[in-house]
Amino acid sequence: MADSPRTRREPPQFRRVLVRGVESLTPYLVRVTFGGEELNGFTVAQPAASLRLLLPTPGTTRLVMPTWDGNLFLLPDGERATIRTFTPRLSDLANELSVDVVIHDAGAASNWVQHAQVDDPAAISGPGRGYMIDPAATGFVIAGDETAIPAIGQLLTALPHDRQVRVIIEVRHLEARISLSDHPSTSVDWLELPSGAAPGASLFEALSTVEIESDTRIWVAGEAGAMQRIRRHLFEERFLPRAAATVRGYWKLRS
Repeated sequence: MADSPRTRREPPQFRRVLVRGVESLTPYLVRVTFGGEELNGFTVAQPAASLRLLLPTPGTTRLVMPTWDGNLFLLPDGERATIRTFTPRLSDLANELSVDVVIHDAGAASNWVQHAQVDDPAAISGPGRGYMIDPAATGFVIAGDETAIPAIGQLLTALPHDRQVRVIIEVRHLEARISLSDHPSTSVDWLELPSGAAPGASLFEALSTVEIESDTRIWVAGEAGAMQRIRRHLFEERFLPRAAATVRGYWKLRS
């Protein structure tokens, strides 16, 4: 019998947008608002969803739409397009949404957002999957680093108000703390990452001491390597069922 042909993945469709505003939430977090007619019909059904953001050519405001080669988006010169993933935040205004970008020492999105101005072009695709809240859960542990703060805020808004929620957030500097969405049964711990420590070190240490009941559900997001360590701890050392925890790598530390 001949092998069946490999399914060819359909490329995500990009919507062209323009920057409508840039706002510093903290010294380390910047909110960029986008607008445009192509956002008409863009909806987000679940909290902590994602979108892909196509950035202009580095160092310019020129947006080149890439082509799909069946696996990657490539620019005309053969280079990979600059695409990053963020948590979308819908606006009360029609055809408008925003994303919050963490300022790192390096990185395409960090470099771009520090120079972004009104009417600069970009493009988005999505939304990607969000978090499905288990109505049978009796409590939640929500944790992440600075890149997870927007998603954590959305989860606190969406989680049932009669359930206990433990929130743990690792930041590089305490000045990165922001006000989170109100939830009447929430405790929030902000952890400052020690100088020189690997991303996720404080987060892992805190999670390893958290008591987790059988009906508690866990959501964690942050640096990819740290998330691998947390997955092993939750599933291989504490033997949690896979359905009990969602662990997502939001970014990858470059060596």
